[in-house]
Amino acid sequence: MSVIVQKFGGTSLADTDKIKNVARAVVREKKLGNDVIVVVSAMGHTTDNLIKLAHQISEHPSDREMDMLMSTGEQVSIALLTMAIQEMGYSAVSMTGAQVGILTEETHSRARIVDIKTDKLKEHLGEGKIIIVAGFQGITAKGEITTLGRGGSDTSAVAIAAALKVDRCDIYSDVEGIYTTDPRVVPTAQKLKEISYEEMLELARVGANVLHPRSVETAKQFSVPMRLRSSFKLDDLGTLIIGVNEMEIYKPVTGLACDNSQVRVVICDVPDKPGNAGKLFTLLAKYELSVDMIIQSYARSHDNTNDIAFTISKDDLTRFCGFKDEIMKLMNPSNIHIDEDIAKVSIVGAGMIDRPGIASMMFETLARENVNIKMIATSEIKISCLVEKFNANKAVQALCKTFELDGAEAAIVKGTLPD
Repeated sequence: MSVIVQKFGGTSLADTDKIKNVARAVVREKKLGNDVIVVVSAMGHTTDNLIKLAHQISEHPSDREMDMLMSTGEQVSIALLTMAIQEMGYSAVSMTGAQVGILTEETHSRARIVDIKTDKLKEHLGEGKIIIVAGFQGITAKGEITTLGRGGSDTSAVAIAAALKVDRCDIYSDVEGIYTTDPRVVPTAQKLKEISYEEMLELARVGANVLHPRSVETAKQFSVPMRLRSSFKLDDLGTLIIGVNEMEIYKPVTGLACDNSQVRVVICDVPDKPGNAGKLFTLLAKYELSVDMIIQSYARSHDNTNDIAFTISKDDLTRFCGFKDEIMKLMNPSNIHIDEDIAKVSIVGAGMIDRPGIASMMFETLARENVNIKMIATSEIKISCLVEKFNANKAVQALCKTFELDGAEAAIVKGTLPD
């Protein structure tokens, strides 16, 4: 008998009718002869509402208490879904992350999973029960409740699948699979039948928010087959995510993503001295600030200074502004410029590795559309350009035509990140 892990996001559990629909999807998998473990997010906008409540009480609530609060959302989901499955005549049991034994680092709000105890899961599976697990949460060795960050339920599901070495992990949401680009921007964007872990990971990191990057990273590390599927179209197999060696690569560019959630920071006129960049990024690390694109300009001979530019998430901007004065004292720049009106447009494809000229095609396309490039970052299978936000959609549409991502064959873009 196969073991299947299913994960359902908040939109799939938004109300009791949708919860009953999820219960039918779970029972359907059980009827196929599989043992089933279900990982769920909080219902609908529960997480956002809990955050609003917290900020009505405190402007800066502690991370520990936020984890205590945020972890309650998934407990509502697991209890209601378990009741719905039981009403259909099937044996089911709900479990929190702590009850499962999902052990994490001692970090609140963005903890990483370090181990999963599988004894309880195996015991319940042996009794023929459907197990409903609260995603997004775990517990430290000291018994502290932690959360994994937004979208962490994806990571919970894949980590459980890896720990149990299951046959498949199905991620259900309100999208039908992975597309070449956002169908709201390019209506002719097409759904892919399959995509590699490597491509999916790059796309997830650059703004295609249909899957959490850490979940894809975990799936790649432990070779967990994943499917992204719609919870409203159960006969649709969605998109299969597998190793690049198992794929036939027909195009150099598989997909395109646009990320509007970044901010560009420029530290202006920094003295050109050895170690200054190290000081800056050590300070950013001290405040646990993740940095994406980085550029240091060539030293200006007239005053022996340069500029250091980087991008951060908009969610981290308030935290960055909280220690901006420390940067001024440490680096002695003339100014710190913050630009929120930017977007990161990225092309991704495993076929780019052995195909010269892809970068020139991208830059020439943007030039034809009069789209100015502010920053560039590359990897073996990705090229990202920072552009003005008002030009983002135009850039996406033009690049889709250049790389033939708006026809019958295709790849991905930005959906809605599950809670």
